[in-house]
Amino acid sequence: MKISIVTVTWNSAATLRDTIESVLKQDYPDLEYIIADGASKDETVNIIKEYESKFNGRIKWFSEKDKGMYDAMNKGIKMATGDIVGIINSDDFFHCTDVISKVAETFKQDNSIEAVYGDVRFVNDGDLNKTVRYYSSKNFAPWRFRLGFMPAHPSFYTYKHNFEKYGYYQYDYKIAADYELLTRFLYSHNLKAKYMPLDFMKMRTGGRSTANWKSNWILNKEIIRACRENGIWTCMPLLGLKYFVKIFELFITKE
Repeated sequence: MKISIVTVTWNSAATLRDTIESVLKQDYPDLEYIIADGASKDETVNIIKEYESKFNGRIKWFSEKDKGMYDAMNKGIKMATGDIVGIINSDDFFHCTDVISKVAETFKQDNSIEAVYGDVRFVNDGDLNKTVRYYSSKNFAPWRFRLGFMPAHPSFYTYKHNFEKYGYYQYDYKIAADYELLTRFLYSHNLKAKYMPLDFMKMRTGGRSTANWKSNWILNKEIIRACRENGIWTCMPLLGLKYFVKIFELFITKE
C-alpha cells in the first residue's frame, strides 16, 4: 500500500526543514512525498532542491503560482500516485517516526475503512518539546460538525479515489476548506472512518484560522457555509460553544 503525503509551501523557509525531515524519517518504506510550492520568493525552493538532491526519488515537487493554499493542495493530491493521501503543513512535523506505518497498518487491518484520523499537539517556536494544547479527535462524531468541531485535519488520511469521486478542496474558501471537505466526506457521504489513538504531529501555534478575532469571524462564517452546503443546520451561537472546549484543551498537555 503506497501512501502519499502532500505539503503546500509559500515562503516557508523558516520551518520547512523540520517538516521535510520528519517526513523522510518515517519508517514506512512505500512512501511518496510531494511538495506543492506557490512560487515562493524566499529560500523555500532552494531548500526543496537541497533535500531533493540528498534523497533522490523520494521527493516530488513543483513551484508555480496558484489560487491559494487549497488550490495547491488539490494540485499535490492530483499528482499523487499513492493509494492513500494525507496532508502535512509546512510548519508542522510528525511527532514520531512510525506514524505512517501505523496508518498503513490500520487500513490494512480492515478493508472497509475509508479514512482515519487521530490527535495533534500544539507547540510554540520557543520550545518545540513543550505541548501548549492537545487536540484529541477521540470524541468526534459527524453530528459535531454542527458545533464547529472536526477531526484534526493534519491527521486525516483517506484513499485518493475518494477525492476523485467526491471532490477536492474548494479553494474559494479562505480558511475553512478543510472543514468543508471533512464535512462532505464524513457527513454527506458518510465514509467509514476510524479514530487512531495516536499523536500524529506537532503543530506550531499561530495558524491562519486563529490569528485574531477577524480570522475567527471568517472561519465561523465559512463553517456555517460548509454546514449549509452539506445539509447541516448551525448558527453563530452554537459555534461559540467550541471556545469553551478549547479552554479545557489548554490543560491537556500530554508529554
